[in-house]
Amino acid sequence: MASKGLQDLKQQVEGAAQGAVTAAGAAAQQVVDQATEAGQKAMDEVAKTTQETIDKTANQASEAFSGFGKKYGLLK
Repeated sequence: MASKGLQDLKQQVEGAAQGAVTAAGAAAQQVVDQATEAGQKAMDEVAKTTQETIDKTANQASEAFSGFGKKYGLLK
């Protein structure tokens, strides 16, 4: 009977260890998912800011060219 008790204890310990490994794996995956999401948000913000800068620069260039053209009679 003692070996049956030891076998049960061994199974309980193994089950608890497997549960801990599963929980640790899930926690690690959650960290990876959060880091991935944060990285994606950062890249989206960089893309948005870059596009806004390009748009502003294009508008400024267009206005400058328009002013230049009007000044020298190339545009009306």
